Amino acid sequence: MGDHVGTKLDHENHLLLDQPLLRLPFELLRKNFRSAHFEVEKDGTFVKNLLKETASANYSQTPQEDVLKNLDTMIARMRGVKRKLTAFAEEEDRLYHHEEARVKHLAELYSMYSVDDVKYESWSRTRLDRLLVDYLLRHGYNDSARALAEERGIELLVDVDTFEQMSRIRKSLLNGSVTEALAWCAAGDTKKELRKMDSNLEFMLRYQQYIEIVRSKARTKPNEALAHAKKYLFPYRETYPHEFRQACGLLAIPPGDARSVYSELYSQARWEMLADLFTSTHNTLLSLPPVPLLHVALSLGLSALKTPACHSIHPASTAGAPSHSTSMLLAASVCPICSTELNELARNVPYANHSKSHVEPDLLMLPNGRAYGKARLEEYARKAGLLDGQVKDLRTGEIFSMDRLKKVYIS
Repeated sequence: MGDHVGTKLDHENHLLLDQPLLRLPFELLRKNFRSAHFEVEKDGTFVKNLLKETASANYSQTPQEDVLKNLDTMIARMRGVKRKLTAFAEEEDRLYHHEEARVKHLAELYSMYSVDDVKYESWSRTRLDRLLVDYLLRHGYNDSARALAEERGIELLVDVDTFEQMSRIRKSLLNGSVTEALAWCAAGDTKKELRKMDSNLEFMLRYQQYIEIVRSKARTKPNEALAHAKKYLFPYRETYPHEFRQACGLLAIPPGDARSVYSELYSQARWEMLADLFTSTHNTLLSLPPVPLLHVALSLGLSALKTPACHSIHPASTAGAPSHSTSMLLAASVCPICSTELNELARNVPYANHSKSHVEPDLLMLPNGRAYGKARLEEYARKAGLLDGQVKDLRTGEIFSMDRLKKVYIS
């Protein structure tokens, strides 16, 4: 009979990895609502002011054509608001459908009480497909991600559109353009949210825009660079004093001077830095984890299986050639961590926190830090034909005298 406790599903802990599945549509709904509110406030204020100005005008002095023009302007503005609100309402309905499908998907897990349930295999396969789509989207393989989502029928469980927009803006930055990234910063009330986060993304984009103006047009149109600095950089002179001082001195330094302290500002590597900054800001704004969820799941699985012995017996972690016994242990091992494919990947993940352990009685610790039961050490020494008072490490083959061993007590 199987271990019932070991196969029982802990639903709350099982869904810790799936928080972004519900969180992202919620954040997008909030962003959509804030953007709609921003448009209503902006256009509403414009219409109110124009209406007040038109109503208080002296009709004996104001031409009738001007009054009709103002009324037409207000009508056109309100029609524009209606079109925008229609688009926001459609986006809201789309996000609600995504949220509903995801809640239903996660609720299915609560109908299962064991990993042996036949329905759990199908559910976990869908979850793996989601993680694979997330991984592909974060690495820019948008077409492959969309094709996989369509083939598996999980379009409502993944966020292809959101990551495609991020990928498009990131690609434009790597191609040397800040236009799309600046438009993203200015969309709706994103600027206000970035200010709350103390994000320097918009400033760094404007700073790079200034660098490109200086690089290409400073010799013929220096006033353009000065006007840009006055409008976009000067207000941040107290917040970013170092960058502001560099901006002031940049006009006097030609781009071709590689020995200059300003040469890093003209480096193409800055575009990659801006792309990474945009990606991290985008993920923070939408409460997305900084790494693919597939990496998180894989790290958790590796950590749950990892023990100190997994790397201590690996040839790459020992000085010199491995012993014959070590090679045999590696060949016979079925531990995933000890496998060639996963051993190096698991090297930096923490060890599992096991609440239960099974140890041999009468543990003795060797000088190299490994511990074995006294009976097993004596039996192995006898089979190896060692002298009296000597023991041999079962893994490395090192030989030690009994007086160098220490008694181990489990607390």
